[in-house]
Amino acid sequence: MVIAIDADLLALQEMRTAVQIAKEAQLAYMSFTQEQVDCIVKAVADAAYEQSARLGKMAVEETGMGVAAHKTIKNEVGSRDVYESIKDLKTVGVVGEDKVKKVVEIAAPFGVVAAIIPTTNPTSTAFFKTLIALKTRNSIVVSPHPYAIQCTNEALKVCDEAAVSAGAPKGLIQCLTMASMDATQQLMKHPDVNLILATGGSALVKAAYSSGKPAYGVGPGNVPVYIERSAKIEKAVKDIIDSKSFDYGTICATEQAIVVDRNILELVNRELKKNGAYILSDEEKLIMEKVVSPVPGKVNPKIVGKSPQVIAKLAGITLPEGTRVIVGMETKVGKEIPFSLEKLSPVFAMYVASDLNHAKDLCLSLLNLGGRGHSLSIHTETDAIAREFAMDMPVSRILVNTMSSVGAVGGTTGLMPSMTLGCGTFGGNITSDNVTAKHLLNIKRMAYGIKEVQLPKNTADSSEDVTEQVVSQVLKSMSSSDNVNPEMVKDLVNEIVKQLSK
Repeated sequence: MVIAIDADLLALQEMRTAVQIAKEAQLAYMSFTQEQVDCIVKAVADAAYEQSARLGKMAVEETGMGVAAHKTIKNEVGSRDVYESIKDLKTVGVVGEDKVKKVVEIAAPFGVVAAIIPTTNPTSTAFFKTLIALKTRNSIVVSPHPYAIQCTNEALKVCDEAAVSAGAPKGLIQCLTMASMDATQQLMKHPDVNLILATGGSALVKAAYSSGKPAYGVGPGNVPVYIERSAKIEKAVKDIIDSKSFDYGTICATEQAIVVDRNILELVNRELKKNGAYILSDEEKLIMEKVVSPVPGKVNPKIVGKSPQVIAKLAGITLPEGTRVIVGMETKVGKEIPFSLEKLSPVFAMYVASDLNHAKDLCLSLLNLGGRGHSLSIHTETDAIAREFAMDMPVSRILVNTMSSVGAVGGTTGLMPSMTLGCGTFGGNITSDNVTAKHLLNIKRMAYGIKEVQLPKNTADSSEDVTEQVVSQVLKSMSSSDNVNPEMVKDLVNEIVKQLSK
């Protein structure tokens, strides 16, 4: 008799075991000094950086998404750049002290962090989340995307081996190896999980927020890029095409729609073609719309992270040699308008704005469709216009004169290097920051008394005391033969005291 093995039950047991081991390891990690923690984090960052190319190639082979050389760059940002940004952060013991106000700040870890990893960035996000967890004396249990289990697991093996070799407790880094949505859902609800770091689709982020646990999630990034008439057009277009073609558009902060001032449209079109953009004819665009979004409001997963050539083949369109991105001219925004959606591929919509206000309206419509809170890109030489967009647009990052995809994650800007970009309450998130190590710390505050406060006397209680004293004296002064009601005397005296206290 052959007994069938229930894969879901095995996945649940694997998850429960992983959390238990991670919890025990984290309790041991609590006693580590700042020096020990920093030694472990550096060892992990160095090992991850060294394996960036191998794991980048592995990610592309397993997921079929993106470009291996670009995945390598992401891995380098997720390891080296993240490490450089957090290496000097104090995360153990006293981390701050105000000697004037007599307030001492003490760092405490969250505990066990559940980390959800996307298929678009399966190794770089694993590096990033592991480093910020270890830096803050947390343990981490990772749930990979079902299409990226092997490469994510391999990335975490690299981290784990380096951490243990540097003296970390065994078991701090755990990875689930069985594709099970139920196990992931139960991981987020597990009583020993203290925080959720969710990077993935909207449904998964909503599940994280519905788990009853503290959670950092991110929203979609339907990023518009506005080329304003004062922009350095040659550089602006080059940045935009480089950004959109980077890893075939799989970073959530990648530009999704170009909004161009009508006065510079011809110049922009010329530069687009020079940089490898193919602008679809009206007939080709109609065909491509069905490939981009066969179902209204839903992007075809077959185009995500794929090359322009693969996408064009799905549409039966032949592209010129060297094409890097596909552009469709558009005038409308909506769920039923395929080119206006977040496409996570080298496919652009392009809108022509009649003036600055029209450009703002177009950008706002695109953000409201599915990118509120995330990012907006602008190319302009007029700082006042950049600031106007920054003030008016409901986004957490405004990238000026740079590649949005790489700039938003801290690659070409002074923003904190991060693979989890908060969208604030604009996008239903608790933070608008680039999430980093400081977001995984509890800060306890010890405060000495430095002021004296004189509390007013309670007049009600004082009146009551006076009343009792007067009633007692009145009753004592009377003979036992006097027919007096003590309660009546009390009420009378109480009323007199109240009148005198006004």
